[in-house]
Amino acid sequence: MRAQTETNEQQSVQTEPKVGWFGLWDAFFAVSYLVTSMLLVISGDAGPDQALAIGALTLMVPWYAWLGRRPMIDKTYGPRNLVFAAGLVLLFCLTTAFGLIGAFALFAVAPMLIMSLPMAWAVGLLVVVNLVPLVIVWSGGGDVWGVAAFPPLSFALSVLLGVWIKRVTQQSKERARLIEELRRSRERVARLSHEAGIAAERERLAREIHDTLAQGLTSIISLIQAAETKLHDEPGQAAGHLSRAGQVAKDSLAEARDFVAARTPPTLRGGSLVQAVRRHADGLATETGLGVRTSVHGEERPLPMPVNVVLLRAAQEAIANVRKHAGQARCVDVAVTFEPDAVRLLVRDDGAGFDPGGTGGGYGLDGMRARVAEIGGTVTIGSGPGAGTTVEVTIPLEAARA
Repeated sequence: MRAQTETNEQQSVQTEPKVGWFGLWDAFFAVSYLVTSMLLVISGDAGPDQALAIGALTLMVPWYAWLGRRPMIDKTYGPRNLVFAAGLVLLFCLTTAFGLIGAFALFAVAPMLIMSLPMAWAVGLLVVVNLVPLVIVWSGGGDVWGVAAFPPLSFALSVLLGVWIKRVTQQSKERARLIEELRRSRERVARLSHEAGIAAERERLAREIHDTLAQGLTSIISLIQAAETKLHDEPGQAAGHLSRAGQVAKDSLAEARDFVAARTPPTLRGGSLVQAVRRHADGLATETGLGVRTSVHGEERPLPMPVNVVLLRAAQEAIANVRKHAGQARCVDVAVTFEPDAVRLLVRDDGAGFDPGGTGGGYGLDGMRARVAEIGGTVTIGSGPGAGTTVEVTIPLEAARA
């Protein structure tokens, strides 16, 4: 279906511009025909010769429309062009033979010969048709010297007029082609922009789902598993874990609704970045029993909302990685540092660590890097087997505002 649509578009491109630019020549041909017909009507008495001259002139119209117009549009040369040119010259000779004033049709015949034939052939036929009036006057016993200046002058004007019209139509055709290419380029750019927008939105949704629903479900599973282990021996702690799981589920649902609506995360609504980060750090301590320390360095100040969202999501991802991967960790440090021209987030654990170069970091860290890079920040991962893991996010405030 798509291939058929593209084929139809290409056919439309090949046809529509040609009609546009060739309409200029069609109008000139129509005016030349009407003027020559009027001259034949008013130049002599009504009779057979006048009727034959007008009839031969009129036959040029269907002859041009049926046989000559398409080769001129397509700018192709072949036997059809020769047949058209021969018939055109014959009709011109008949028109001029029955009414000498019909030689005015040369203003239409000359451009048609030049547009339908190679230039050398066209010039040869133009010599012939320009000599026709002179031959008619000579054969009728008229004053040949009185019209001797007409053929060379007519030939020069015919060639100039034909070349000019051919050049104008070619320029019009080229301009139409360029306009059509511009239109198609604009459509292509619009389509690519639309596709890029769809891809960007998919990437945004994937990151939001990973940073909210996926992490929330992981926490809920961990809490439910912890509750199951405490259900018989310590029912109070089990109830606490289940209560915490219910709260995480509510928070995750609120996050899902907000990222679908592209609104501010609930934990940032009505609170600061530090409060939101501390809340997630406290949740980690409650769920895992790890020693989590949250600290603030520098003078805390309001930040642009995009910076708040990116740092919060980075903190969520780093804390989620501690929950999932730092099985041997005992303590976790979460620090937010406010500098004059930047803000930093640091999440450090003393767990087993990993090899960042060997694993690639997974989708979560890749999404973190992409999100931070969108506002001009950087992510630094420091880790090694048995050496714990450090995730540091730095966002220059000037780049973020820009």
